[in-house]
Amino acid sequence: MEKQEWYLEYEIQKNRPGLLGDISSLLGMLSINIVTINGVDEGRRGLLLLADSEKQIIRLESILQTMDTIKITKLREPKLRDRLAVRHGRYIQRDADDKKTFCFVRDELGLLVDFLAELFKQEGHKLIGIRGMPRVGKTESLVAASVCANKRWLFVSSTLLKQTIRNQLIEDEYNAENIFILDGVVSTQRANERHWQLVREIMRLPAVKVVEHPDVFVMNSEYSMDDFDYIIELRNDPDEEITYDLVQKNHLFNNNDFCGFDF
Repeated sequence: MEKQEWYLEYEIQKNRPGLLGDISSLLGMLSINIVTINGVDEGRRGLLLLADSEKQIIRLESILQTMDTIKITKLREPKLRDRLAVRHGRYIQRDADDKKTFCFVRDELGLLVDFLAELFKQEGHKLIGIRGMPRVGKTESLVAASVCANKRWLFVSSTLLKQTIRNQLIEDEYNAENIFILDGVVSTQRANERHWQLVREIMRLPAVKVVEHPDVFVMNSEYSMDDFDYIIELRNDPDEEITYDLVQKNHLFNNNDFCGFDF
């Protein structure tokens, strides 16, 4: 029988020498393997476990609940956020009101790239929006995540080097394995109808699409925020306000760098 992965997280109530050793010994006695262990928050530890059956996990939970030194906070099949928390030693922040919105600061670019790469590896349609002020690292993170996921990225519209607007793709670019990246401000301010026809074609592909400045994108298109599966917010610091006046002015200032592609 194939072993099943589980995620255990506990909060330390009474920190004493040998606590982790006691828990490790208990897991060993129950024939549960530890895959990875790390601190995931102040006073919390997370463990990825391998067990032969759910009965072992039920037994583990009943024993751990008798211990006054720890409090179980999670015991479940691991989610993506759990795996990344153990890998990086901290949880990705989620918006309290909108569960599909995930928040990062520039110091967490490594965590963001890892998170995006895991999303890019998943098969099928996925629409991701990424908010952030100019030069915070949005496009660079998308490119790095594409490399990590071993995927080819295509700029449908972008300002990475010059303002790029595509009106057409060549045959081998219509590939569901590619990552399609759009800049919502560039597409709405500089593009013609041929570009929007291409955008609609890409949106119908069972592939990953990423839209920078999704709020501007939906204000000027037939798409809505409900169409997005994930929203990423990237800030220079946790208190930075993401406003679009400066973003749009920045794009207009760079209009002389326009580079259109029609092939």
